[in-house]
Amino acid sequence: MAVAEMIEQKLTEALAPQRLKVVDDSEKHKGHAGYREGGETHFRVEVVSAAFSGQNRVARQRRVYEILSAELAGRVHALQLQTLTPDEDL
Repeated sequence: MAVAEMIEQKLTEALAPQRLKVVDDSEKHKGHAGYREGGETHFRVEVVSAAFSGQNRVARQRRVYEILSAELAGRVHALQLQTLTPDEDL
């Protein structure tokens, strides 16, 4: 399974998001730290979930890092996160 698919699956199972977008931005980082041929190292992730209600930005991001800990310990070098509640998603 591709890394982006695994990220999507894990976040869907853990957060039941109203909206989830996972974009592989690896090619933008070619020649930089953490880049590997074939990509799947740098991702932009947007998550809108009621599970974030009552949490600040840092707590939300820590939750995503916790869910994706295996991927971050392996191939994934960087995540750019946008974590919102449904009320914040305009």
